[in-house]
Amino acid sequence: MVIVTVSTAFQPVLERIAEEVERTPGRGRSADYIPALAAYDPRRFGMAVAEPDGTVHGVGDWREPFSAQSVTKVYTLALDLAREGDALWEHVGREPSGTPFNSLVQLEYEDGIPRNPFINAGALVVTDRLHTRSGDAAGELLAFLRAESGNPGLDFDLEVAASQGAHGDRNAALAHFIASYGNIDNPVPVLLDQYFRQCSVAASCADLALATGFLARHGIRADGTRLLSRSQAKQVNAVMLTCGTYDAAGDFASRVGLPGKSGVGGGIVAVAPDRCTVCVWGPGLDKRGNSVAGVAALDRFAALTGLSVF
Repeated sequence: MVIVTVSTAFQPVLERIAEEVERTPGRGRSADYIPALAAYDPRRFGMAVAEPDGTVHGVGDWREPFSAQSVTKVYTLALDLAREGDALWEHVGREPSGTPFNSLVQLEYEDGIPRNPFINAGALVVTDRLHTRSGDAAGELLAFLRAESGNPGLDFDLEVAASQGAHGDRNAALAHFIASYGNIDNPVPVLLDQYFRQCSVAASCADLALATGFLARHGIRADGTRLLSRSQAKQVNAVMLTCGTYDAAGDFASRVGLPGKSGVGGGIVAVAPDRCTVCVWGPGLDKRGNSVAGVAALDRFAALTGLSVF
């Protein structure tokens, strides 16, 4: 069982970062194209660090649930990779896209094979494949997050899911386009329902930092069982580093130096293998869909702790 505590090893660093973020004037804008997310105050801020043994350190709104959105793509990818192994990579690539996360541009040139699992097109393919193998991709994801975080209260935010469904024409277009190339197994309406519920999960920084711990432990879950092989965990971390923050991945890698995955709810998770996992939340986004405060906080975290994969 994961025991959530507030310790002191990382605490002074987190408190210093929170003070610096509080003094930052510009925080970006909340995701207004999803109405349920537009109400988030862009000046909210939380940050949590989870060590491999389950000890958690936090500051600010670190226990406040928020919409995880694309952060959940990390866990869906891991769950499907655990089931089908390298066969997954025949249906989705592992290269940066260089285009916005909801772009259709490359799909026609590349025969319906999305560039990576973290752009929307790629995440739809991964969710589809997990749903085929599990019968309930969103439910599989939720059960995993509850177990890894030690929080049985984690759940979908059905208001957010409905909001995304009502404004999901671009995702529907992506799914239909990929299906036209035979790279989607399930009916598109079923897939979209699964995908929108997946993205709607409401979780805190503490929850997500803990849930990402298997990547710091090279594929080992919180209960000591193995989800991924060491090689597979390396694959997930590598794709996070190169593709996890959309078309800003190069800038993020050079500033932070850790594998990371962002979401338009303002969350970002990052992994320091063997050392810790981090989740930061700041709802104000930059033009590429990444949290302004979150990227700045992770930049400072890496600088103050010296943690980096380089």
